[in-house]
Amino acid sequence: MTQVARDKKNILWFREVGNKDVGLVGGKNASLGEMYNNLRRKGVQVPNGFAITAHAYRYFIQSAGIGDKIKKILSGLDTHNLKQLAEKGHRVRETILGAEIPKDLEADIIQTYRKLSKEAKRSQLDVAVRSSATAEDLPDASFAGQQESFLNIKGEYEVMLATKRCMASLFTNRAISYRVDKGFNHFDIALSVVVQRMVRSDEAISGVMFSIDTESGFQNAVLINASYGLGEMVVQGKVDPDEFYVFKPTLLEGVSLKKKAKKGLWFKYAPIIGKTLGSKKIKMIYSPEGAESVREVPTLPREQKVFCLKERDALQLAYWACLIEDYYGKPMDIEWALDSKTNEFYIVQARPETVHSQDNKKILEEYKLSKRGKIIAEGVSVGSRIGAGKAKLIKNASEISKFNKGEVLVTEVTDPDWEPIMKIASAIVTNSGGRTSHAAIVSRELGIPCIVGTQNATQTIKSGKEITASCAEGERGYVYEGKIPFKINRTDLSKLKPTKVKLMQIVADPSMVFDYAQIPNSGVGLAREEMIILNHIKVHPLALLNFNEVKDAPTRAKIKELTYGWKNREEFFVKKLAEGVSKIVAAYWPNPVIVRMSDFKSNEYANLIGGKYFEPHEENPMLGWRGASRYYSEKYKAAFALECEALRIVREDMGLKNMQVMIPFCRTPEEGKEVLQLINKFGLKRGSGKDRLKIIAMCEIPSNVLLADEFLKIFDGFSIGSNDLTQLTLGLDRDSGLVAHIYDERNPAVKQLLEMAIKAAKKAKKYIGICGQAPSDFPEIAEFLVDQGIDSMALTPDSVMKTMVNISKYEAKKKRKKK
Repeated sequence: MTQVARDKKNILWFREVGNKDVGLVGGKNASLGEMYNNLRRKGVQVPNGFAITAHAYRYFIQSAGIGDKIKKILSGLDTHNLKQLAEKGHRVRETILGAEIPKDLEADIIQTYRKLSKEAKRSQLDVAVRSSATAEDLPDASFAGQQESFLNIKGEYEVMLATKRCMASLFTNRAISYRVDKGFNHFDIALSVVVQRMVRSDEAISGVMFSIDTESGFQNAVLINASYGLGEMVVQGKVDPDEFYVFKPTLLEGVSLKKKAKKGLWFKYAPIIGKTLGSKKIKMIYSPEGAESVREVPTLPREQKVFCLKERDALQLAYWACLIEDYYGKPMDIEWALDSKTNEFYIVQARPETVHSQDNKKILEEYKLSKRGKIIAEGVSVGSRIGAGKAKLIKNASEISKFNKGEVLVTEVTDPDWEPIMKIASAIVTNSGGRTSHAAIVSRELGIPCIVGTQNATQTIKSGKEITASCAEGERGYVYEGKIPFKINRTDLSKLKPTKVKLMQIVADPSMVFDYAQIPNSGVGLAREEMIILNHIKVHPLALLNFNEVKDAPTRAKIKELTYGWKNREEFFVKKLAEGVSKIVAAYWPNPVIVRMSDFKSNEYANLIGGKYFEPHEENPMLGWRGASRYYSEKYKAAFALECEALRIVREDMGLKNMQVMIPFCRTPEEGKEVLQLINKFGLKRGSGKDRLKIIAMCEIPSNVLLADEFLKIFDGFSIGSNDLTQLTLGLDRDSGLVAHIYDERNPAVKQLLEMAIKAAKKAKKYIGICGQAPSDFPEIAEFLVDQGIDSMALTPDSVMKTMVNISKYEAKKKRKKK
């Protein structure tokens, strides 16, 4: 029997192909074969299958005699003429669907399908039939989603029909348009077809994950999206999925295959540094009858209110993502599914991530609105840019020819058919979808601001009205009424020279830290907890601990809604705080991050949900029950224990040993000793060695400076809070318009206290830094601090680079003078 050369074979099993075979079987098949052959031994499970090759496709086109007809139809095509594109694309697809597949090719496909079914011990195995273009999934271009996929295909006739439909989908409108834009010749590209055993996630869960943060390009986190049913809902952006961030370095530091554990993996650390609950309103399941093999159904209300993916399983998936990324040597975009029959996870697809792999990391772009306007819709922000223009509401693909360049696309959901108009939009806004939806992926690749998951944008935004879509304000994206001016600041990071004094950052909101951490820095000199409590927890800790003391029904209902699905209300506070803090700490790892424990004043605490039941009225809250004095009070001590437990989780359970702690507003050394004893009692141990927990005192009260020697005996250093120190030194409230003109950090009395604090720390050989606006607002203060030998300055991210340039010049000037 004559041996057929590989490049002439109609069928190749996954075990016969790998990355070198993209030309034979397309990117999807090549990747599946590579993983099937090389990653299963490391525990990554990949369902078996086979490729109907590019040779088979060409053989089909040639034997049917339709190649010249396709070329003739596509001659003279203008992809910007959407009506012409749709008409010519339809004619090509109909030509392919109407052609007959050669009998020998049909026999090869059916025989191989039977073998796959037999391997699975089924008479007619349910399979996924997917397209795999021979130029797809390259690092600089993604053809993913442009061709068709068909799920729950069962039986020989159905497999043949789905195969032909996949081949025809090489000429979808979006695929034709994309190839023209990328400079690919239509006939240099062929189509292979994947036939892969279905993972029965229709009765379980599935999703996608990236081995890199899709928004910032932060490389130390795995982003996982999860929802109920088959994964097409997440990929197509029809559902708002649950979202998990897992920190890679400590996940890998503590993983073991030798320990006896469920599914063979044991994790020392559980670094889930972010979780967001999605609505998950619909899911795709098998359709037992009718023309369609799958159908969409609503999820139950109780399913929508809880995370569908267990934390332990998120760790396993993240570990697999790390293995896949390490094997391929590049960031990866991965699809996964849980089989309801075996309770096993599988990887069903992996391709290179195509957006941030092309970024110029040396240029930092910051978009800034000149002002905020009336918000008419909000959702999940994709990217960090801003776009404005006239809103154009498009209900379905049949209306896309009405869309004009520069308009803002507003719709329910997008799919690959929409790509010809997406690339000419100034921004995209959708009701549905998450960060890994079709709209999100394409907008990232195109560099267009996109807001997904708004739920109601098509109702609240009027077509034809000027709007502004802002993704430059954190995790939430906002659609504003009218066209709001904005500016773009571009900084060439390669030209910034490091300074001798360490420049750290002041961070309050975890949502932007992956971006902020890319600005040159030596860590975080002040990470505030207050924004996490205010925005993510929202409830007063004592209202959670003493729920029965909350008397009014509306407040009780709010607390119940926020804490639904948690084991108890205390766990809600602890885990939410730990997530927020850990995301900040992870973003700057391995640099130190000094986390200041909560420093709300009593009037600010009272504004939290349920807070009015537990806070006193104080005439001057700034000088009242705050900071250290609150922590050891019998009225608040139990809440402080929750705070300590959250920080213990960050260091011990997540392995983020670069976290340090700061105690604010500590009036006397005796207070400091009492707080330190409590911290130890509540499980936040200082320990020893290189990973020893450092506890810093905020130096913001004149008594801190005057008794610096005593404070520095018990604390590991000082962080000067220049704002409060200036107010208390000059005896004024800077928020009072009557005396605000006196407030000035350059006052000689303030400078004298700064000098005293630095000298005391240097004498004690302890850390000394400053966090506040003074060094960025006043270059002379920064120069003064450099002269005094301060260790670090913590600045808001937007002022770091400006201050870095000023200090770099001053340090160089000092160096020249010494010579």
